[in-house]
Amino acid sequence: MSTSLVGLQTTYREELRDYRLLCSKAGGLTVIVLVLMGMAMDYVVYPSEQRTFAFVRALTSVAIGLALLALYTQAGRRHVQVITFGWLLLPQVMISWMIYATEGEASLFYAGLMLTIFAVGILFQSGAWQTLAFGVATVALYYVACAAHPGGIEDVSKFQFQLILIFFCALASSIYTYFNEKGRFQLFRLKDEVANKNEQLARTNENLAQIKGQLLQQEKMAAIGTLSAGLLHEVNNPVNFCLMAIEIAMEEPQVKDSDSLQECLTDVKQGMHRIQHIVSDLKTFAYRKPGAAADDVPFLFEKALDSSIRLSAHELRGVTVTRELPADTLVLGDEAAIIGVLINLFSNAALAMHKAHTASPKVHVTAQWRDERLHMNVRDNGPGIAPENLARVFEPFFTTREVGQGLGLGLSISYAVVERHGGTLFAESQLGEWTAFNFDLPRVE
Repeated sequence: MSTSLVGLQTTYREELRDYRLLCSKAGGLTVIVLVLMGMAMDYVVYPSEQRTFAFVRALTSVAIGLALLALYTQAGRRHVQVITFGWLLLPQVMISWMIYATEGEASLFYAGLMLTIFAVGILFQSGAWQTLAFGVATVALYYVACAAHPGGIEDVSKFQFQLILIFFCALASSIYTYFNEKGRFQLFRLKDEVANKNEQLARTNENLAQIKGQLLQQEKMAAIGTLSAGLLHEVNNPVNFCLMAIEIAMEEPQVKDSDSLQECLTDVKQGMHRIQHIVSDLKTFAYRKPGAAADDVPFLFEKALDSSIRLSAHELRGVTVTRELPADTLVLGDEAAIIGVLINLFSNAALAMHKAHTASPKVHVTAQWRDERLHMNVRDNGPGIAPENLARVFEPFFTTREVGQGLGLGLSISYAVVERHGGTLFAESQLGEWTAFNFDLPRVE
């Protein structure tokens, strides 16, 4: 028997035990009502015994009630089948005593024994062997009731006929219970298979969502690469020409004699250098090798950090960015992808702080070597992340932004990028105080 089938049967037995407990409680209350309503039959068939029978019926109902109370205890829940089997025999004992006290095999109460056998097989979630044992016990009780009757067994053929009829009822009920039990297990098995298929489908949908997000990111990177390749040719030449012209202009006597002109030309020169830096940073995306392994290219994390800060300058306006890095930050990985991760972290932090109107917004980046890996921490002093959202920030398409301001893919893609480098990206936060994202990259061997 396979391990999965054994586990399925164990789960089925646990679920069946809970269902049997519910059936036993509901069935016990029903039987109590039926036992007490049987006083009407006593009045019609044996009016002279009505008072005695009423007392016996009340006593039986109390005994069943006590058994039902036991089912609410921990021991009762564990032994629900034994207790149910016990209280189900109480009406059979009561009916058998009534047969003994009236006409023996001529009593009409034998029909009650058969009805109870069928009720147990149809209504209660008993096994085939329990139902058969209940039927055999009923046959034995009927035999004792008739044999112990003061007049003995007077009509032997009638007694034998009714005894065989009760046994046939027990056998038929057991067969029905057997196939009903197999049917219940098959239904449970199908339900379990459907649940597993739904779980697999949910995982597949999640994987598809991640793949879709990665494809979108790759398309964006490809677009940036195409744009960068064009910028390298279209921007570098005029920028170099402008820088040369600025250098020449700064040597002119009129400029040297004018502080304001020198300041203007210096600002223009710095602007041109900034354009050069931006184009240089975009080269990282423009010259990525398609299909190259993510962990076989050495690069300086400090350089990647500089690039990401420059490329996020628009979002980081008004935000103070500080760092605390070791002297050596040479790591292995996909530099462009890590720059993308940092840009995403900076953009999210800046947006959250601007939205919350954080006073003196700051982002602090620290890095330290541990176990041959460089561990980074990007921490802001923004509004923090609510505890119920902290565990979901890496889910694809999960976002707290307004409609149209993001797809909720940035952090899920960043998580996949860091995971591809053998690291882990995780978030920490104190609501109303700070948020930090941590990840790590391998050292160059």
